[in-house]
Amino acid sequence: MSTKISQQYLGKVGVLYLGLGDRLPFEQLAERLGVPLYQSLNSNSPEEFFLTWRDGCLKLLDRELFKKGGLTVDIEPRNGEQRSWPAPKDGALAQALGRKTKTVVDATTGWGQDSLHIFRMGYELLCIERSPIMAELLTDGFMRLAQQDWMQKLNLQTPGLLTGNAIDLLASLESTPDCVYIDPMFPPKRKKTALAKKSMRILRDLLGDDQDKEQLFEAALNSADKRVVVKSPDYGEPLGGKPDESFQGKLLRFDVYFKN
Repeated sequence: MSTKISQQYLGKVGVLYLGLGDRLPFEQLAERLGVPLYQSLNSNSPEEFFLTWRDGCLKLLDRELFKKGGLTVDIEPRNGEQRSWPAPKDGALAQALGRKTKTVVDATTGWGQDSLHIFRMGYELLCIERSPIMAELLTDGFMRLAQQDWMQKLNLQTPGLLTGNAIDLLASLESTPDCVYIDPMFPPKRKKTALAKKSMRILRDLLGDDQDKEQLFEAALNSADKRVVVKSPDYGEPLGGKPDESFQGKLLRFDVYFKN
């Protein structure tokens, strides 16, 4: 398949079709992303990462993970999170978002785990993701979420999803959210620690560090009606200076900045 290769992902990502099922979705995915389509894992290809459908969902694989199944957007609650809807608004994240908050924009959706937790707590949620690759994985995850029995019985709509630079998109939202949530990629600790989760290491490998998180914070503060919440590792410096409130979680905290 000949397609215009995206400079952003040149040599990084390919789509892998191994002859199972309809080839067309794989071709369309490769065309949308502007990346090559392969029919086998070619040891001579420069790509380290591959997108493919496995086990009923879109997965991101690297060569190390190829035989282990790959990574996908997990729509199941994490350990300790309630399965009911709406889940109780408790814990550090819910405290930071605020009980009077109704609408939330997650400006840095990533693998969507915080987004899905926010959604399950009953907030009206819009997700923004700058990476087209992650947006494809999120779209697939939200499609699987929509097919869940509890979603259909309650007639719930999945979160909205915008792809692009959140700094620009926040400035052009049709309605003003009560809260904007930011989870930027912070630099790792200088001291040697256990390796970060594979999903986060892959995200960093694909996207690099957030070089514009200060500008994103300012855009969030300008677009939010009531508050901005910033997730940070417990060792990280506050992104927006001293917060108005801060709620501590396990190895992380949520800094809250109120609108004047």
